[in-house]
Amino acid sequence: MSSFDLLATGAAREAVSAHVEQLVADRVASRLFDHDATLWGPDAESEASIRLGWVDLFAASRELVDPVVALRDELRSEGVTRVVLAGMGGSSLAPEVITATAGVELVVLDSTDPEMVSAALADRLEESVLVVSSKSGSTVETDSQRRVFEGAFTRAGLDAASRIVVVTDPGSPMDESARAAGYRAVFNADPNVGGRYSALTAFGLVPSGLAGVDIAALLDEAEEAAEFLREDDPDNAGLVLGAALGGTRPLRDKIVFVDEGSGIVGFADWAEQLIAESTGKNGTGLLPVVVEPGAPELSSGAQDVLVVRLGSPDADVETGADAGTDAPEVRVAGSLGSQLIVWEVATVVAGRLLGINPFDQPDVEAAKKAARGLLDERPEPAPADLVDGGVELRGTAGLLDGVEDLPGALRRLLADLPADGYLSVQAYLDRVGIPDLSRVRGELAAAAGRPVTFGWGPRFLHSTGQFHKGGPAVGVFLQVTAASERDLEIPDRPFSFGQLIEAQAAGDAAVLAEQGRPVLRLHLADRTTALQQLRDAVASLSA
Repeated sequence: MSSFDLLATGAAREAVSAHVEQLVADRVASRLFDHDATLWGPDAESEASIRLGWVDLFAASRELVDPVVALRDELRSEGVTRVVLAGMGGSSLAPEVITATAGVELVVLDSTDPEMVSAALADRLEESVLVVSSKSGSTVETDSQRRVFEGAFTRAGLDAASRIVVVTDPGSPMDESARAAGYRAVFNADPNVGGRYSALTAFGLVPSGLAGVDIAALLDEAEEAAEFLREDDPDNAGLVLGAALGGTRPLRDKIVFVDEGSGIVGFADWAEQLIAESTGKNGTGLLPVVVEPGAPELSSGAQDVLVVRLGSPDADVETGADAGTDAPEVRVAGSLGSQLIVWEVATVVAGRLLGINPFDQPDVEAAKKAARGLLDERPEPAPADLVDGGVELRGTAGLLDGVEDLPGALRRLLADLPADGYLSVQAYLDRVGIPDLSRVRGELAAAAGRPVTFGWGPRFLHSTGQFHKGGPAVGVFLQVTAASERDLEIPDRPFSFGQLIEAQAAGDAAVLAEQGRPVLRLHLADRTTALQQLRDAVASLSA
């Protein structure tokens, strides 16, 4: 298949040899494209039966192209050239990758941080259209973003309804309310597609197309790949990649992603949600670890790590100088459209090998419920266990006993890492305003000697949040929150953005603590000086 190349080495190659022949004999590929909901066992059948619309969505998705392009041209004729996307999880991650790879602007608003939301509101509002993407419309983050933009449009003397486009499932509460409100356009997505598999549905295509992407070409790439993916063939890339991911024995469940010139911007972040939320349940699963070139995880030799190298589609992955290596690796290269559908197929194939249902997310609701409870009650924060400079420290039971300062707390958390564990860094902050904070990931990985993930809150709650609670209980968690000099009210809601993100952070920490996971919570009194104090503390771990 010219649009996608794959090479598995070491333990990944052994997994392919062990499983692909049986996957072909079981006709997994053709049954998947025939919407066979029995592929993942009887417990998954009811959910799978309403979640397979993504395998053959091309005709329905092509019907979107002309209306999206027509609306884009209409908006541009009115001077509306800036597209803001309010969406979480699968509703935002795929459009972000698609537009960034195409080099067109899309403002992705997938946060409740008041500073990030305020910055999005303050930039070229008169030139902006808001795309609100949600299957139901009840997602608290997306609903809050819609409310504040609608109010801002009105205050600016703009017709708010003409500046809002909705993407949702047909018949959903938001479908009905959006049409009643007279919003500019309402696009319906296939209800038989879950959010993380929705990249090539209206959820991925509408915001991307409005921003200026050639979505017809993207569909062409994916459809070309799908022609081969439906074949029961030992060279089927979806079967091979799925076997490499889910078929290693013992399971290499830390999937370390590194981009080595793929040309696809942020692809690993999209794959992270797809894989973690699909597989992290019933005490098992695959944890994507997105790293930078030269990261410690790439050379750790850990027995639970599988490296995925994302290469250039213009290069033949099998002709590298070290193609004969026995290192446990998978190397992939391909166009964006082919990558999207190949990884979706591979993920559900891995789910079959892991014995789980890749379409549910049974542990995501726990953090949402805890956050709702805190929003209703709004209790005073528990006193800090320790204050070091501009940082308040709180920890799960016993974690901070005898600890005197921030570096000591970080060392204590890393000391709690099991031999097969991982550290999850969760930053409930403005990812656009302070993107360099993610650099602490590599320093912590070097100090820990174990894989480290970095997630921006609350968006990771719709991604790796499922794995944290449903996957293997081997994680330790570093949560970072910060005070803000400005808060932002949410129209017709009894809470602000600042209160919302605080409740989301506290709620998730409480659920993790209830499940016995070690959690160190850092609250920064100042976003400048305390952030530097945190960076210095992390750097000291390797000094």
